Amino acid sequence: MLPTTATASAPPPPPAAGPASSSSSSSPGEPHAALLLALGYMRLRELLACARACRSLREAVAGDPLLWLRLVVESPLSHRITDEALLALTDRARGRLRSLHLLGCPRVSDAGLLRVVERNPNVTELFVPRCTGLTADGLVKIIHFLHGHKGNLSRVRLHGICKMTNHHLDVIKSLVCRGSQQQDAQALYYNHRVHEVLNTDDGRPIDVDVCPLCRNVRLVFDCTRKNCREVKDGWSRCRGCFFCVARCETCGGCIDLEELGESGLACSDFLCMDCWLKLPKCCTCNRPYCERHSNLKENLSASGEFTCQECTAFATSLKSLGEGY
Repeated sequence: MLPTTATASAPPPPPAAGPASSSSSSSPGEPHAALLLALGYMRLRELLACARACRSLREAVAGDPLLWLRLVVESPLSHRITDEALLALTDRARGRLRSLHLLGCPRVSDAGLLRVVERNPNVTELFVPRCTGLTADGLVKIIHFLHGHKGNLSRVRLHGICKMTNHHLDVIKSLVCRGSQQQDAQALYYNHRVHEVLNTDDGRPIDVDVCPLCRNVRLVFDCTRKNCREVKDGWSRCRGCFFCVARCETCGGCIDLEELGESGLACSDFLCMDCWLKLPKCCTCNRPYCERHSNLKENLSASGEFTCQECTAFATSLKSLGEGY
């Protein structure tokens, strides 16, 4: 029981409304300013997701042309984007689009891409690898348009475009490269990242070239072996496309037929003997996985011993046959 002299304490006075509290109380649903600054570092999929979060973010994403000066359409959006959707996205740059990367977009056509560049003639980078809806003739027309209007196009990626001939490549080189020395000076070395991630990291003006062995327009790789690189003739027999020269998945060097027979893998890739000896082997068949398929190892022990999928499936089938008798 409280003493008679005691009085109930009065509740504390409410805090004074400062600038921060007044702004937060007046707009409880507004995004934080740091999130608006982060929009410039987001990928396309993340930007579109933010635009669906609230009205303020939707207005910030759609109303700032600086966010759309560089547009990269990659998986999983690449298989869904159409000509109309691409035009709507690029229009957000308000004619100031500088870099357009369409990484494997089969639903984009020549006519759709031409409409985009007609509204954005300042494009300096045009990456369209594995866009199977585009044609070589259509791309020549598009690149010729960009060259004629601004002449600032400096980098293109054409890997995977069907029916591209030497004539198409010569025309594109004359419009983009400003001479062949810059193109020939930079070597391209094979690895699975270059071959599968659509080759967007190197600084060469054009990614494809004429294979000296099959004469087709494809990605042409130089050999990483020291003795091959020291050959005076630049067009050595081990320079070629993926289909003409077998290459080590790890180091990118050429592999001869003798090495192919001795360095068998548990996966479908190739390794040279030097890289083959460095990798752990299946405890049953003595075959390794390359680094790209190392996640396929089964029954992996603490000591690093494993069984490949083929040996595991074979052992399982033998066990099931034994149980049947």
